[in-house]
Amino acid sequence: MTCIVGIEYNGNIYMGGDSAGSNGWSISTQVSPKIFKVGELLIGYTSSFRMGQLLQYQLEIEAQEQGSNEEYMIKVFAETARSLFKEYGYSKIEKNEEEGGRFLVGYRGELYLVQSDFSVLRTIDRFNSVGCGAAYALGALKILDLSDPEVALTKALESAAYFSTGVRGPFHFLKSLYLT
Repeated sequence: MTCIVGIEYNGNIYMGGDSAGSNGWSISTQVSPKIFKVGELLIGYTSSFRMGQLLQYQLEIEAQEQGSNEEYMIKVFAETARSLFKEYGYSKIEKNEEEGGRFLVGYRGELYLVQSDFSVLRTIDRFNSVGCGAAYALGALKILDLSDPEVALTKALESAAYFSTGVRGPFHFLKSLYLT
């Protein structure tokens, strides 16, 4: 299910997401966008609507007081998300390993991928994608001009929807401004 795409451009984060809900055999169009803002965070999710709802409506996170953005994302954000999922019964725990879901987070002009093991990654490409349409979106973003992020996001999502049975419009877009 899903395609979420994000681009870092000129200190801002641009994110787009589709509206599909699927289980591999059927698909429906959802009303609620899979991208949203929580304070300074811009979040786009795949994996589970429950996970997204917890992030959107239950996430309470302390402000960054020191250190780099990456350090904050690893030490504070990832650990807060991990605790949130565990508290509300979303985490899968097997052989002492916790598993959440996959989502993108834009924070202070930087785009991060949070993987299901709560590792936090940032690519040198300035863009990323998650969901079953990610490979199609990433291929499109690699060859597109990113100087107009809204156009690039639209084309990447259109590519994913064309090739993936788990991606469908309408598409939703958000921009997170970060003033240094």
